[in-house]
Amino acid sequence: MAIRFDGRVAIVTGAGGGLGREHALALAARGAKVLVNDLGGARDGTGASATAAEAVVAEIEAAGGEAMANGASVTDFDAVQAMVDAAVERWGRVDILVNNAGVLRDKTFAKMTLDDFRFVMDVHLMGAVNCTKAVWDGMRERNYGRIVMTTSSSGLYGNFGQSNYGAAKMALVGFMQTLSIEGAKNDIRVNCLAPTAHTRMTEDLGAALPLEHLGPELVSPGLLYLVSENAPTRCILGAGAGGFERAYVTMTQGIRAVGEDAPEQIEARFADISDRDGEVVPDSGMAQGVIELGKLQKALA
Repeated sequence: MAIRFDGRVAIVTGAGGGLGREHALALAARGAKVLVNDLGGARDGTGASATAAEAVVAEIEAAGGEAMANGASVTDFDAVQAMVDAAVERWGRVDILVNNAGVLRDKTFAKMTLDDFRFVMDVHLMGAVNCTKAVWDGMRERNYGRIVMTTSSSGLYGNFGQSNYGAAKMALVGFMQTLSIEGAKNDIRVNCLAPTAHTRMTEDLGAALPLEHLGPELVSPGLLYLVSENAPTRCILGAGAGGFERAYVTMTQGIRAVGEDAPEQIEARFADISDRDGEVVPDSGMAQGVIELGKLQKALA
């Protein structure tokens, strides 16, 4: 059965270009009413213009869809709340939130200012927090919600010169993990999308990537699934060049080491601690304690 969004209302942040634009167009093409949010600033977050968001709205409307533009900065909670209120006033609800807005201020940690670190964290992490907070109660009241955080391989696995960006992107995974648990009883499903695509965010990489095969439109099918009626929850979905993968935060079975020589035991058996045979994907943070207490019980038996 085709995935459709008829009657659904979606907000996509950072939707004036790149991935956000493709997400907004794809949602609208399948029936969603879309609020297209974009501050319209430069890649580093400076400046502002409503032109980009309005252009995407015009594209959606020209194709027969329904959309509205919004220029709120995701770092401004009052503006974000007003954005959500505007969507509810016009369409009565918000069913889908795609946290896509982002900026880059890449430098090695040695050369990076704390202001640049804070700003990137503020846009990516707190921007997603602000938007999610603004829609959360409404989704809980209606017992339906689909939320996607845009994470990154830079957060999951690291990338030179992106300590601020990587920290923010991995923080979104932690945010998703807990929200997926808290939202379950109200059918609020929360996932992460880790895209690989050629946008202005990756323009510096140039010839290092096969750009003709990395269009952002090849990522959006994954996004559509993650916000669909039958979406999973607590998933980290990688997407790029038509490929889709799932990333996991796992835990090995490890060992038990106690006594004065525990540090030396850990050193001597670090290969055993690192052995991935029998590793698990914990259902919650409590799972680590359960595994550790299991070792204790075996030792006491």
